[in-house]
Amino acid sequence: MPDLHIQGLHAGYGAVRVLHGVDVEVHSGETVVLLGANGNGKSTLMKCVAGLLRPSAGRMTLDGGVELGTLGPADLVARGVSLVPEGRRLFPRLTVEENLILGAYRREARAAMAEGIEGAYATFPILRAKRRQLAGSLSGGQQQMLAIARALMARPRLLLVDEPSVGLAPILVSQVMEKLAQLKAERGLTVLMAEQNYREAARIADRGYVLVHGEVAFGGSVAELGESDAVQALYLGA
Repeated sequence: MPDLHIQGLHAGYGAVRVLHGVDVEVHSGETVVLLGANGNGKSTLMKCVAGLLRPSAGRMTLDGGVELGTLGPADLVARGVSLVPEGRRLFPRLTVEENLILGAYRREARAAMAEGIEGAYATFPILRAKRRQLAGSLSGGQQQMLAIARALMARPRLLLVDEPSVGLAPILVSQVMEKLAQLKAERGLTVLMAEQNYREAARIADRGYVLVHGEVAFGGSVAELGESDAVQALYLGA
């Protein structure tokens, strides 16, 4: 299982700077949550780790040595990093099963594609029933299940999950979080998740960081997060 170390990360879009010297650590087998309101840099950080955005400064290392900052998405997937993007980003005009097949990018995943698809259906039985249905016709909750299952088709070691609760009813948010916790335990995953829903994220996370204006305002265990002024102000109305 991988360790992810992010040190002094700066990133943004053109002249707009979003991240300002962010330090984050994700240890093997942990679930770490990035908390913060929209516009504070959570998704920008996730894009950097996934290879979708090149940082302007700082270091990101995996397994104690692999430099991520110069690698593209394909290289990162090949190294066992897989992203569940914000908004799901499915191929709406392809079927459920075709979306799953496209997730099996890694050589190891292609060799075990049938096993991966069967595993996806065992984890999310509703996807088996809708395997011939177009992904764009699924409900929001079903699309989120498909997005997670597609990411798992790459047989990742580090799973990045960006805002899984967006657009979902509260009962579905709870179900998605429980499923992520189950998958982590069953597959030995390391998980980095960006999320606004503190209460649900805290149920399954080991540690977390609060991002405010592109900087880490607080980092600690879930218990410490619950006692922090940043979390109290942002999420608990104190």
